[in-house]
Amino acid sequence: MSLERKDDYDHDAWLKEKDLSPVETTFLTALIWMDKRLRIVDYLEILETLYYRVNLQMPKSHTEQYNLDNKFWYWYPLYTLGLFSTLAYVVAAVSGALLGFYYSPATSGDPTTAYTQIEFIMTELQFGFFLRSLHRWSAQVMVAAVFLHMLRVYFTGAYKEPRELNWILGIILISLTMVFGYTGYLLPWDQLAYWAGQIGVEMALSVPLVGEWAAQLLFGGFTLSQATLQRMYIIHVFLLPFVVTTLIAIHIGIVWVQGIAEPH
Repeated sequence: MSLERKDDYDHDAWLKEKDLSPVETTFLTALIWMDKRLRIVDYLEILETLYYRVNLQMPKSHTEQYNLDNKFWYWYPLYTLGLFSTLAYVVAAVSGALLGFYYSPATSGDPTTAYTQIEFIMTELQFGFFLRSLHRWSAQVMVAAVFLHMLRVYFTGAYKEPRELNWILGIILISLTMVFGYTGYLLPWDQLAYWAGQIGVEMALSVPLVGEWAAQLLFGGFTLSQATLQRMYIIHVFLLPFVVTTLIAIHIGIVWVQGIAEPH
């Protein structure tokens, strides 16, 4: 594989020759536009070639063995749960970013500023009720989709060799999804959030040896305070999005290289 630029190719004529749906045409047009500028296809081909050259070739799948149409598996409902959870994550991220314009992680005042801001979003902000509901429900859909996705992977044997690394990555992602939910649950700083935070402190303190250190690090002390809400906000808004987005990209990249696993 060479990184030398290939000869110019008439992509427009090629697209016209194909009987493509509007979605396929839009996707290929965007891909061609990006490839002309970033040479994405060349680099992806290099990665694919490197993968197969280190003797990590996949065994023949059922569709290859019996010469079935590969698209059959892509449309099977249980095999779309990963995509479904990714879409829910994108919706939660976009709606969360918009909510961030109006939310303030402060515990001062009675009621607290954080709770007052949530109340403002829900009752006075135009489309605020819809926006927060969209964020909350997309987060819950994401949790459910990730859980069902993991069950599908387990019961179809898709975690077996050579996909162990992606299985471990999936376990890390579902764990981080739980942390996402917990930190978001505390942000309204209402009674439910307060007692959920208190349970978190007690759970951290119950860990042998490092319990007090963990409570100090995650909750800012042994009792809930401004430091607690500040930490939950930073973890929820700044830390987790970068970590989870990176891991999702790696997860999808491995699926792209290895292909979708079919039942063993």
